Amino acid sequence: MPAAFLSSVTPPFLAGTRPRSAPGSAPGDARTALVWAGSLPPGAERQAILDGLMWPQAQISPKYFYDQRGSELFEAITRLPEYYPTRTERAILDGQGAAIGRAIGRRRVVIEPGAGSCAKALRLCRLVQATHFVGVDISADYLEGAVARLRTALPGLDARAVGGDITAGIALPAGLPQARRLVFYPGSSIGNFDPPQALQLLRGMHTLAAGEEGALLIGVDLRKDAAVLQAAYDDAAGVTAAFNRNVLTHLNRLIGSDFDPAQWRHEAFFDAHHSRVEMHLAARSPQCVRWPGGERRFAACERIHTENSYKYRLPDFMELLAAAGFRQPQAWLDRRGWYALVHART
Repeated sequence: MPAAFLSSVTPPFLAGTRPRSAPGSAPGDARTALVWAGSLPPGAERQAILDGLMWPQAQISPKYFYDQRGSELFEAITRLPEYYPTRTERAILDGQGAAIGRAIGRRRVVIEPGAGSCAKALRLCRLVQATHFVGVDISADYLEGAVARLRTALPGLDARAVGGDITAGIALPAGLPQARRLVFYPGSSIGNFDPPQALQLLRGMHTLAAGEEGALLIGVDLRKDAAVLQAAYDDAAGVTAAFNRNVLTHLNRLIGSDFDPAQWRHEAFFDAHHSRVEMHLAARSPQCVRWPGGERRFAACERIHTENSYKYRLPDFMELLAAAGFRQPQAWLDRRGWYALVHART
């Protein structure tokens, strides 16, 4: 589920991350150092948020889902019965792990953009006997705790946290081996990017992995029955609704706005024409939202677009990988054909 505005014409939805703050690292242990990647200056970030809110179809970049509370809510979403991607991807890794491990081979470095809880990284690092791990995520505090747990579980692993915006480029820690790098992008997060930006991100991953025997392992959510998709993004317990509304609380802190999240209704639906699930927040009644220096009035039922999640046909995604410079793709699917893990070489 995440994003950033990269277009000066239309603010598209893109998966991405950026830092919130810069907490200190633990003294005397270089592996705990939090490295900060390139990011927008605070003024530019605020302006990007305001530009999205003032767009005729108001938009909020999905990257703002991921403050501490948002990260916790997303982890809760992954455990819901309706939300199939996480458990389906895990089942592929568990059931076909031996074949995946043989295809990938031993890896010196695993790099995971949008690492979150690092739970999947733990499985993968064990599988490929990684010596180094770099996790990147928007929620820096959450990431630091996850990387610390990963390091405890795998004491020989040189595990590091990077806070930054993956769409602005990742500044990797110094001293990482160049050969046998694997970029790991699970969770079907590539679907949060509009196709041109997905291609741009994949090209960036190709650059990260470039070198002797570099590779990518990526999760891809495939097209399926619309009712299954609808339930996954609008669960009965309302966890996804809380996750969606939490973005307004985060924006209140970032730009000083006065959104009342309770006055906004979560909406999600599958757009078959674009092959994507859309998430929106709809005003329950007429609203006037203010922030220092401006305001916007919303009519009852007027929406703010908060996320797209594209669902691919596997041949189309293979073409996208080829356009990004990857070769020799190989896919593993679950028994229903709902989801794919794809390995490709640089």
